[in-house]
Amino acid sequence: MSNAATSAPRRDAFFDNAKYLAIVLVGVGHAWGQILDGNRTVETLYRFVYTFHMPAFIIISGYFSRSFDLSPKRVKRLITGVVVPYVVFEFAYSMHWRLLGGDPGHDISLLDPTYLLWFLCALFVWRLTTPIWRTLRWPLPVALVIAALASMTPTIADDLNMQRVLQFLPCFVLGLCLRPEHFALVRRRAVRIASVPVAALAVAVAWWSVPRMTNDWFYRNVPAQSTGSPWWTGPVLTLALFGCSVVLSACFYAWVPGRRMWFTALGAGTIYGYLLHGFLVKEGIYSGFFDRPFLDTPLGEIGVALAGATAVTLLCTPPVRRALRFVVEPRMEWAFRQDAGEAARDRRPPSAAQGPDTRVPAQERVSA
Repeated sequence: MSNAATSAPRRDAFFDNAKYLAIVLVGVGHAWGQILDGNRTVETLYRFVYTFHMPAFIIISGYFSRSFDLSPKRVKRLITGVVVPYVVFEFAYSMHWRLLGGDPGHDISLLDPTYLLWFLCALFVWRLTTPIWRTLRWPLPVALVIAALASMTPTIADDLNMQRVLQFLPCFVLGLCLRPEHFALVRRRAVRIASVPVAALAVAVAWWSVPRMTNDWFYRNVPAQSTGSPWWTGPVLTLALFGCSVVLSACFYAWVPGRRMWFTALGAGTIYGYLLHGFLVKEGIYSGFFDRPFLDTPLGEIGVALAGATAVTLLCTPPVRRALRFVVEPRMEWAFRQDAGEAARDRRPPSAAQGPDTRVPAQERVSA
């Protein structure tokens, strides 16, 4: 077997499966979010899913950011894989709104992320600060303190959706702290069995919470005072939601298959499904599709969930990735200076390399 073959980075099927299934839940959640009015059953499932689907995704993002530093190669990847798609899709979402009859004077602001683009802002900030978290002795407690303080600080501006960036920060930092054996631990049969009653209890709590809590808590995008609650509820609910998110994420990971499945390859394209499915949801909102009475029936609710899952799946497929790679994962070699030492290292065979391999792992190259 050739050196090229033996040195090719291998993808872990478990993480690709987890990323795909998490992004499907994101699509289903966004679809359900449009038919919540007066529907307690859908809102219960919506809150249950929203408790862990983004945290589970963010934890994996943090896990694959462990080796991030400020080296030119990784900074380039941060720019091409996060900054450029953010700028492109911020413009695209704004134009989509204008073309469908929205406010023609709608401003395009890179400081105010549209809809689901907050995640790219957050990923940019989190990855830039990764060297700091990797240096601290107790990174997770520090991140939790920051999130708790943010949850009771109404003076934090909306720029870059900083409330979400800070309140979801502990999930990313947790991912930075995890090792392969931690994921192996939650994938044991005993954990898989225990996750069933835990998930059932979480659904029951979600049902109880519907008339008692606002959904803003699950979005993590506002301080406590904005929900009409006293300031001290911010830290309490931030810590409580973090604990619930971690437990339910562990339950989710416990049921993610570790072998290759028909959807495993789609895990490499989840950033496409994430960024593109928002256009479909917004199209449904602008066109009034979600106002149809049929969607308030059990069959309609199931149909919306299936449509969301199907749409995200199709948007993660190779044809879509090939067609849109130039904006989602552009190479942009023309925009960066070529470091002579880096070019020499890239030309050398792996067997001749000195010191640790600094190449970016295959799954780290995928931002979402």
